[in-house]
Amino acid sequence: MQNIRNIAIIAHVDHGKTTLVDKMLLAGHLFRDNQNSGELILDNNDLERERGITILSKNVSINYNGYKINIIDTPGHSDFGGEVERVLNMADGCLLLVDAFEGPMPQTRFVLQKALEIGLKPIVVINKVDKPNCRPDEVQEMVFDLMCNLNATEDQLDFPTIYGSAKQGWMSEDWRKPTDNINAVLDAIIKYIPAPKVIEGDAQMLITSLDFSSYVGRIAIGRVHRGEIRENMDIALCRKDGSVSKQRIKELHVFEGMGRKRVPSVLSGDICAIVGLDGFEIGDTVADFNNPEPLPRIAIDEPTMSMTFTINDSPFFGKDGKYVTSRHIADRLTRELDRNLALRVQRTESDDAWTVFGRGVLHLAVLIETMRREGYELQVGQPQVIIKEINGVKCEPIELLSINVPEEYSSKIIDMVTRRKGEMVTMATQNDRIQMEFNIPSRGIIGLRTNVLTASAGEAIMSHRFLEYQPWKGDIERRTNGSLIAMESGTAYAYAIDKLQDRGRFFIFPQEEVYAGQVVGENAKDNDIVVNVTKSKKLTNMRASGADDKARIVPPVVFSLEEALEYIKADEYVEVTPHHIRLRKIILDENERKRANRS
Repeated sequence: MQNIRNIAIIAHVDHGKTTLVDKMLLAGHLFRDNQNSGELILDNNDLERERGITILSKNVSINYNGYKINIIDTPGHSDFGGEVERVLNMADGCLLLVDAFEGPMPQTRFVLQKALEIGLKPIVVINKVDKPNCRPDEVQEMVFDLMCNLNATEDQLDFPTIYGSAKQGWMSEDWRKPTDNINAVLDAIIKYIPAPKVIEGDAQMLITSLDFSSYVGRIAIGRVHRGEIRENMDIALCRKDGSVSKQRIKELHVFEGMGRKRVPSVLSGDICAIVGLDGFEIGDTVADFNNPEPLPRIAIDEPTMSMTFTINDSPFFGKDGKYVTSRHIADRLTRELDRNLALRVQRTESDDAWTVFGRGVLHLAVLIETMRREGYELQVGQPQVIIKEINGVKCEPIELLSINVPEEYSSKIIDMVTRRKGEMVTMATQNDRIQMEFNIPSRGIIGLRTNVLTASAGEAIMSHRFLEYQPWKGDIERRTNGSLIAMESGTAYAYAIDKLQDRGRFFIFPQEEVYAGQVVGENAKDNDIVVNVTKSKKLTNMRASGADDKARIVPPVVFSLEEALEYIKADEYVEVTPHHIRLRKIILDENERKRANRS
């Protein structure tokens, strides 16, 4: 039993977590290197591969020198904090992965803080030491300072450090002496991470994760805390409301490599999956049949942002999607609540709309993108921050925003952030780049990324994490430009767009179908105007003196889903269908809109 090690891998977005896990799978001889032509094996969901980020935590295990190492890959983005908090409960130690050039970033701090609070022993891996102008020794000092700030214990501060390049497949205790394998990390895990304690007594297991199979239904995943769990054993399920239901375990699986293996029993300390339980939630306890003792539930940070989801009622309703009714959307959101811990859903007074609460724009955008790929059509309103009243004072969520930019752009960026009520906390120069940190209201971050990237010619590295609730900071100026709104439904013509180009920039291509009330562009001024993009050139049989000018059209702006959500105003929706993302006014009819504005 002493030959098990449970370890979570934590790092900031893009510091090489998933790449390192893939190399560990190779070291465990789970498959040959030529089998996975450069694609990350763990990021197996299309969205994760496209965005290059981990969204769902995953469990795999490898065998190395007679030890079984259970590896939990965690998301690095604070919007998926709900995933992180529940999976850290399964680990005894953590690998903290840090980029040798960037050093610890805000979201490294977010996950590391959670891990140190639970009491996990860290091993620091400084990755990407093959990058030009990297600074491994300096970064190691920064990690030590960060751990001191997070009140790490003396044992946690006495951490081993491994250097290397996960991409090139080597790790070593000295970054000046490259090796040809990553065994240094695996040896450190076995040497420094404590083996799980074997606790005798009645069986106990906290359900910390879920899986779903269309064949056997929902599967409960967790780490056995005490005693032994066996197949066909009668157990008690302790629920959130204090009720206890008697159930039977049908099958028991442990993680082996990328898959699972059926076993007759699992002892305390190992991570397993149970088939056959009904009506459980994450945070429930599987306990002894005769002596049910619940374990403490997982505490999850509260959501900070909300959006309105509603059915698609535009004139193009039902053209693309398979699931378009309110019943379909309600069922899908209910299913999502089963596995997405940080999400909350509330039905509004009208039956066709829901308020969905999440951890940030990215968290909710990933849900919308997943639904759209599954064939759903829906409309989404402007993201709103959740405001609380604390001791009679109106408070809003504040985030720590970190921006790293080349020196020449720093003044523009500071101006942009301070206009959105950001307050600078620190500023430091690193090799002709400037690292700045601000405290900024969450609503100030909505729509900021696009502006920062534009102002810095794409050079900025930006990240943020939730800090705390503070008193309301006053009004923030959001997008000031008005919208160009289509006057009537039909096909947009190049002839019409060409004549309207001095009004602003367009979001549609010629020959695209539009409907009355759709937002087809951005006005150069601050008011909304209605334009006719469906006007075609009238042809007569009279000869014209002088040839016609060719229509020269500036390419339209194409929004990603997050950009569209951050762009819209309070009286606009984003219409999301499997093949299109359109912006529209909530009230499509021009006269009704004017009436509503007056009232």
